[in-house]
Amino acid sequence: MRIRKKTLGNSNIVGAKIEARRKELGMKQIDLLTQLQIKGVELTASGLSKLEGQLRGVCDYELVALADVLDVSINWLVGKEDD
Repeated sequence: MRIRKKTLGNSNIVGAKIEARRKELGMKQIDLLTQLQIKGVELTASGLSKLEGQLRGVCDYELVALADVLDVSINWLVGKEDD
């Protein structure tokens, strides 16, 4: 597993939580990408990496699919619910 070399960006507020939850579930990025694709969300590995690194914004439909795949609420992803 590679360690993030760059500090987190400021293009979204959900990236760090997405990465943490994905790892908590034992999912690799490719696993998450596959599940998102099943839900109709086309995201590249680079796009997911940038999203998790908060270097890219997240669309509303991506947020809905991410919450569903990661089995969390959108409110949790955006920090409106406690961990």
